[in-house]
Amino acid sequence: MIKKESLYSRLTQEIEAVLEGEDNEIAKMASISCLLFSAFDDFYWAGFYLVDSKKPRELVVGPYQGTLGCLRISFDRGVCGAAAHELKTQIVKDVNEFGGHIACDPKTKSEITLPVFNQAGDLIAVFDVDSTVKAAFDQTDQFWLEKILVAQFSK
Repeated sequence: MIKKESLYSRLTQEIEAVLEGEDNEIAKMASISCLLFSAFDDFYWAGFYLVDSKKPRELVVGPYQGTLGCLRISFDRGVCGAAAHELKTQIVKDVNEFGGHIACDPKTKSEITLPVFNQAGDLIAVFDVDSTVKAAFDQTDQFWLEKILVAQFSK
């Protein structure tokens, strides 16, 4: 079995190669979702919720891979909303223990959500990964996912 760190390292290089020269945020989001979702067996849902320009305290589903996602999430609801509201990564080992968790899919057991910022430092999205396995995410996932997102959207 490939160690998680090695897989992330390889994927980071692959994402950089695929997206070299690409400046369209939606194309980047679609590609990142696809590559990460395909690489990890524990990734049940992987994708982006975009800050809605017409409703700035609300996220709307964007590019993703997996089962049907929630269409809209307010900044004051769920794990994605917490990432958007607090502007920091959320790691939830058991979604049933997270007050206000939104059960978009009842099979989800754990989740990691990361705020995504543009070059100006504005929140543009939340990247969300769900797993059907409890405690699937840790600081290794946080480190590598933040690295990928910063490299593609903040620089």
